[in-house]
Amino acid sequence: MDFTALQNTSRLLIEADLQPLQGTRFQPTGFPDLGAATYELPDEKRTMMVLLESAQSVANRLENTIWDEAAQDVVKPLRGISYVVVKSDDEVLTNSLLEAHRINSFYLLEGEDQTFLRQLKSELDVLDKGPVDYHKLALTLAKYDINSLLHGVFLAKKELAGGRFKLARALSGFIEAYNVRPVSFGGVKLDRVDPQADAKKGGGNIPYARTEYTAEKITAFFSLDLAQLRNYRLGQEATDLLIAIALWKIRSFLDDGLRLRTACDLECTNIRVTRPHKFKLPESSELSQVLPDLVKGAQSLFGEQPVTVVEYAEKKKK
Repeated sequence: MDFTALQNTSRLLIEADLQPLQGTRFQPTGFPDLGAATYELPDEKRTMMVLLESAQSVANRLENTIWDEAAQDVVKPLRGISYVVVKSDDEVLTNSLLEAHRINSFYLLEGEDQTFLRQLKSELDVLDKGPVDYHKLALTLAKYDINSLLHGVFLAKKELAGGRFKLARALSGFIEAYNVRPVSFGGVKLDRVDPQADAKKGGGNIPYARTEYTAEKITAFFSLDLAQLRNYRLGQEATDLLIAIALWKIRSFLDDGLRLRTACDLECTNIRVTRPHKFKLPESSELSQVLPDLVKGAQSLFGEQPVTVVEYAEKKKK
């Protein structure tokens, strides 16, 4: 895999054209007390836009692309990368790839057994005052959860440099719909036993309103901060691995992960790299072939046991 075209640029920017898999309507992300995020462009036409999928949601979906639920392991091309498994009573509870806060997860740092927290504190060589050593943070994250170097982390524990260890997302994305129009309709939840039953308990006939949208075009945007990856100072092999994982996630999401909701099933019709122009997003098959070798090349970062097991038990009340 040749990343020469990426050496002299700080960002890799990718855009993908999307369209509904069937029909013309789609259901965007809904936010509490807000509904769909609609807004107008500052142009003469005041073009109406919809934030179809937020950066937070796309980040979660990108992270999920590397987890094989059936095998209960990372996808085959990435087996050997580092992550943390949480067990409780010998049963797998969760892992750092699925947790919203990665290795800052409640189940890793807030259990009765504080071994993992003490381990992090020791390896980060934490000082109460003074500058934070981000290179040491990157080395530690690579050892326990390399995924955190792409999706960011905030070690909010006061024991860890007073909560000053944090990294922004290096890989981010969002989806916008351009020149949208609302499609308003409704329906009724029918109760075939008693139409007058208590609605508060879920009974009775309940009418509802619903709004979906059509759009002139739908575009997914992705950004990979190459400067941030290089600033980790992990070496070329590790940097290439991080780039390849990010590209695999983007490609996998566009190929297989666009069924965002029941009423929002999309497909990708075109992909273009807008920066740098000479680079082309590799196919999933190409990335799947090179990733195992890239994982092996960075094995020294993960140690002998790339998967760390943490035991979780609820803290006993004093």
